[in-house]
Amino acid sequence: MKQELGRELDEVELIPGSGGVFEIAVDGTLIFSKKQLRRFPEPGEIVRLIRR
Repeated sequence: MKQELGRELDEVELIPGSGGVFEIAVDGTLIFSKKQLRRFPEPGEIVRLIRR
């Protein structure tokens, strides 16, 4: 995922979490939460959500 995001987006900051939590936020707005959805993102899903 880190490679995909780095290839597709100009500025990416990955912040390690704990407890299996995997969340993606853009400018402070949560756009994907593994905790809420109980699944990992599909390939390309995060990039699509960020570009919206």
